[in-house]
Amino acid sequence: MAQNKTTENDLSVPGFLNTIPDENKRADCFNLSDIISQVTGFKAKMWGNAIVGFGSYHYKYESGREGDAPLVGFSPRKDAIALYLSSQFKYREELLAKFGKHKTAKACIYLKKMSDIDVAVLKEMITNSVERIKSLYP
Repeated sequence: MAQNKTTENDLSVPGFLNTIPDENKRADCFNLSDIISQVTGFKAKMWGNAIVGFGSYHYKYESGREGDAPLVGFSPRKDAIALYLSSQFKYREELLAKFGKHKTAKACIYLKKMSDIDVAVLKEMITNSVERIKSLYP
């Protein structure tokens, strides 16, 4: 079975975030990192070369595929910041409705800038997502 490409490593999170060319997005990513660390109690770590992750869990699917992933993570992309949370956490739809300007994919939530969102809602989503993941993968 193939190894996961995105694994926790010792690359520098500030070093990575400081490579973000857009000054506002860079500041937003440092702010987001601080918020997630505060809510989860985990220090930011690099996963692969473009994901900032917090905490970790070990998953194993019915297919036999298994690996480790961050409990919460984000990645500054060209067009938006991708926030990685559980795809199914308590009150997900209700919280997203109050979250502010964003787009979603299965487990990703995309935001353009921190000023577009409600940070209190973000904190609740992070908490609920971590609870969900820990209940699935104790």
